[in-house]
Amino acid sequence: MAGECCPTMDLLRSEPMQLAQLIIPIESSRHAISYLGDLGLFQFKDLNAEKSPFQRTYATQIKRCGEMARRLRFFKEQMKKAGLSPSTRSTTGNDIDLDNMEVKLGELEAELLEINANNEHLQRTYSELLEYKLVLQKAGEFFNSAQSSAAAQQRQFERQHSIEKSIDSPLLLEQEMTTDPSKHVRLGFVSGLVPREKSMTFERILFRATRGNVFLQQAVVNDRVVDPVSGDKVEKNVFIIFYSGERAKNKILKICEAFGANRYPFTDDLGKQFQMITEVSGKLSELKITIDAGLLHRSSLLQTIGHQHELWNLLVKKEKSIYHTLNMLSIDVTKMCLVAEGWCPVYASNQIQNALQRASFDSSSQVGAIFQVLQTKESPPTYFRTNKFTSAFQEIVDAYGVAKYQEANPGVYTIVTFPFLFAVMFGDWGHGICLLLATLYFIIRERKFSSQKLGDIVEMTFGGRYVIMMMALFSIYTGLIYNEFFSVPFELFGPSAYGCRDQSCSDATTVGLSKVRGTYPFGVDPKWHGSRSELPFLNSLKMKMSILLGVAQMNLGIILSYFNAKFFGDNLNIWYQFVPQIIFLNSLFGYLSLLIIVKWCTGSQADLYHVMIYMFLSPTDDLGENQLFLGQKFLQILLLLSALVAVPWMLFPKPYLLKKQHEEVRLKRHQGQSYALLHGGDDPLEEDHHQSLHGHEEFEFTEVFVHQLIHTIEFVLGAVSNTASYLRLWALSLAHSELSSVFYDKILLLARGFNNVIILIIGIIVFICATVGVLLVMETLSAFLHALRLHWVEFQNKFYEGAGYKFYPFSFALLSEEDE
Repeated sequence: MAGECCPTMDLLRSEPMQLAQLIIPIESSRHAISYLGDLGLFQFKDLNAEKSPFQRTYATQIKRCGEMARRLRFFKEQMKKAGLSPSTRSTTGNDIDLDNMEVKLGELEAELLEINANNEHLQRTYSELLEYKLVLQKAGEFFNSAQSSAAAQQRQFERQHSIEKSIDSPLLLEQEMTTDPSKHVRLGFVSGLVPREKSMTFERILFRATRGNVFLQQAVVNDRVVDPVSGDKVEKNVFIIFYSGERAKNKILKICEAFGANRYPFTDDLGKQFQMITEVSGKLSELKITIDAGLLHRSSLLQTIGHQHELWNLLVKKEKSIYHTLNMLSIDVTKMCLVAEGWCPVYASNQIQNALQRASFDSSSQVGAIFQVLQTKESPPTYFRTNKFTSAFQEIVDAYGVAKYQEANPGVYTIVTFPFLFAVMFGDWGHGICLLLATLYFIIRERKFSSQKLGDIVEMTFGGRYVIMMMALFSIYTGLIYNEFFSVPFELFGPSAYGCRDQSCSDATTVGLSKVRGTYPFGVDPKWHGSRSELPFLNSLKMKMSILLGVAQMNLGIILSYFNAKFFGDNLNIWYQFVPQIIFLNSLFGYLSLLIIVKWCTGSQADLYHVMIYMFLSPTDDLGENQLFLGQKFLQILLLLSALVAVPWMLFPKPYLLKKQHEEVRLKRHQGQSYALLHGGDDPLEEDHHQSLHGHEEFEFTEVFVHQLIHTIEFVLGAVSNTASYLRLWALSLAHSELSSVFYDKILLLARGFNNVIILIIGIIVFICATVGVLLVMETLSAFLHALRLHWVEFQNKFYEGAGYKFYPFSFALLSEEDE
């Protein structure tokens, strides 16, 4: 059992969990699971893990739900193609019977498939008739022009032949005139349409296959034509091929088939041509009316489906999830009830029992469901109750690792420390206001955005809107401290403490400044900006401030490790981990923080670098002008000895004490006294040690000692490297300030100096783009990532194990967030 802890620390712990068993009569099982899904506070364990999905009791019902889900997806695809969207209005009707809905969905699918098939057939017929009409028109024009040309040539030939037999007469006409009319060769022809992109290749292949013994004529169709086979709009040419002989005809037909050319019958009789065009035009009009009526009926049917689609989809998802959950339950030997096991919060016991009673009443079951708590040594899941404000901060912590059950949750502190460390690097109240306005847009319209499907980047920004809001508010606060508004200082809290005493001071920003009034009441005095000593002053301020913040946060992490050890009753970690760690860190860097504060308060000119270096190199030497207070030399020697003692204190006692505990347990086991050690610290090796005690394994002293050695070296070196890592606060803050100053001076002020309105407008546009692109996007992301690293590595590694697993209850509220 875990130890008692102070009430304020209980707010940091996950909800107390319990393993419960539910015994549910079969007749009320579906209602019970449904009501538990509405409640969303019970995580079921799979008691049929050894069975495949097809061997489980409710596999048939899941298959039915899957088939209904397939039909609903089919309806959604059809609505999308028709340009319709499912209705999002709230509809009631959770009492719809699943069997009736299954029948109705089947009927609607059959009707829609029949409409689609008929519409597809009519569309294909319409496209074929449209192509046929084009062939009749274009080929008819060719035949008319050819006959007119042939008649003119015939008259000219007869006129010339009556005078003399000319050797220049056309060979074919001469042959026709000199041979018997009964032996004239009649040429056959094939007509149709071919895709324009294939027309040249089509003509070349025809010529080669028939060795030039064909005559091909093509006419371009101006508009795109719907292809009857593919249904796509394609550019086509009308062709007519004249040939002689069956062999040539067979080759032409095969080539047409290979090129996807659609062939249509044609006659050279002008009267029949006119009659066929008239008939085809009439059929096209009739088909158009029929197709429009079919599309109208289809659209009406899809609209009817769209009104109920979301409700049906939600009901099918619910039913499918219910039967999936029922498949995780085991059937009692009497086959009269189902047995479920799972985790739930302790506070939810009454709510779960009420849901089970309601299910028994609604299903008219004569036997009520039974709820009982089971005793187990299994580690429960971790559950933190969050809201829309705190959930994003908890996600930041969970991305590093889910807290072990009842482990101190750093998410509570992250709500304040994360945006504050971000703001230290992003301190500019002008940029903070821009961030605040952007995130307020998402917060004000969050109801609209939460019901829409957003892009990846927008969805990520929307999910972290409250984190960004806190980051913006803290940025405004630190920006007021730094006195920077787009790098421009303002005298917001009163006049500057510095000024010119005499009239000879010509450049008040660089020379001749002296203190003429009281200290500026809040933040950095505006006169520091632009002065020669601005950079050394801000460097010193921000660097020392970074060290103070880092030491404070690392101390907080070590203190939380104490509360973890106390809660789990782990006295070894309190005395041989927490105590030496807090002594070592504060003997060195806590002392450095004290020196910084004393130097600020006294205005001393002491060199802190010299003090810290010679504290190690020559601890007994006189400090001289670097002495900040009386007794400093003695205190330094005492702190140095404390830090040296803390290292073996961390290293040696814990492995030997663990070995002694193991020997005591083994001795008592031999005497017939077995008991379970109370443990639960955040040391995984110590947990392995306790498990080895229960598993009758030998104690590996060498392994434990090596682990403790690694842990000690890691902390000692980490104390130095982690403190240095917090200097990124100073570096990024300085970079942000300098970038902002460069954009203001080299873009905005430079454009203003030209005294030209156009150049000024261009300068303002470039300044806005640079500020948004670099400072508000790239710098925001950079500062966010650095703050994330400081929390994950420098803060959380002092106490946070993160070896737990999340509480995932069975809840219908999560169904809308899941993809099918």
